Amino acid sequence: MSVSTTPPQSKAVFAPPEATADRERMRRAHAGAAATLTVRAHGRETWMFKGRTLSRRAGEERWLRVVATPLDKPRGITWDGTARADTLLPRSVPRPRLHDVFEWTDPTHLYRAELSEHVPRPALQAGGPLLTRELDLPDSWWADLRGALAVSAATVPTHRQAVRQQWIDRHFSRLLGISTVPVTSWTTGHGDLHFGNLLGPPLVIIDWEGFGRMPSGFDAGLLHAYSLTMPATADRIRAAFPDVFCTQEGRVGELVALAQLLQVSERGGHPELAPHLARRAEQLTGVPVPLPPTPAR
Repeated sequence: MSVSTTPPQSKAVFAPPEATADRERMRRAHAGAAATLTVRAHGRETWMFKGRTLSRRAGEERWLRVVATPLDKPRGITWDGTARADTLLPRSVPRPRLHDVFEWTDPTHLYRAELSEHVPRPALQAGGPLLTRELDLPDSWWADLRGALAVSAATVPTHRQAVRQQWIDRHFSRLLGISTVPVTSWTTGHGDLHFGNLLGPPLVIIDWEGFGRMPSGFDAGLLHAYSLTMPATADRIRAAFPDVFCTQEGRVGELVALAQLLQVSERGGHPELAPHLARRAEQLTGVPVPLPPTPAR
């Protein structure tokens, strides 16, 4: 079967909560965290995945992020990823320093506040992970990114699993139309690598919530997948990571990244990216991806 030509209903992934009560609850939590940490929150609100995270400037040199999860739901790997990355990664990996962390609860939610260094430069992509313009970055920036990911790969946390073989076994057939693929090469990485989490030059990598173990090639594969609508930049990514895009281990990691984003598209996120993901997956497997369901209106 082929990909549907009818675009699914778009759902904003990086947006405030739909319910007014949830938006105000998060704003109260953020204001309370700022008061506890004796910083002044100001400037534009930055909402992350489905409004579960709210961040703002805190003073002149800090950035305050508050994340929430219902008390009856598991916290998930992203809960303490930033703190674990800050502890485990050497300072040679360019990222904001984490200054303070604390957690608290209200009757319905658990909250976590993280006070980090503010980097006074915008990300290379604003408004979300999908690349919307071609980028012209110097060779030195790409070399620094390769080096940072290589250092991350040499760091081995004992328990953080960003991508699991069980997920691959459960979803590859449905999303990619192929049998499951056993991952034989695992590494440690960022877990959410896209140009919305990259600054520069000089290079800075932000938002390490998804830090953990993953198939080799997953980070570069995800960066490439989010850039497929910009072919020149996608070409540059492939040239920068030949060890990913020209090896069997790297192709497995890229397939996992494509499958994850096809699942996001299936649920209504980034519908304009779906046909590009499907074409790239078919290039790698020789098999058309199954027909994705259209989200209900």
